[in-house]
Amino acid sequence: MKKLPPAEMAERKDALYRGVATGDLSIRDATREMRKILGMTQAEFAKKVVNISPRILSEFERGLGNPTLDTLNNIAKPFGMQVSFLPPENWRLDKK
Repeated sequence: MKKLPPAEMAERKDALYRGVATGDLSIRDATREMRKILGMTQAEFAKKVVNISPRILSEFERGLGNPTLDTLNNIAKPFGMQVSFLPPENWRLDKK
């Protein structure tokens, strides 16, 4: 997978943060997008960033796996995020 130019990377990060903040992006979709922003394959991201097997990441991205809280936090760490509780949808940020 090829690395994104800095401007495109910044735009996609902003969209990622907005999608997560508004609840429009599921945790699985956010994981896939973070990996793509970094320009990594599932195998590269799993081994180099999250320290899990590529199979576990693949299953999670496809909605088949249940990673641990530690794994989810390792996925989010490069983007300065962490896993946390969210308020009900009617209490989330307005979609803009």
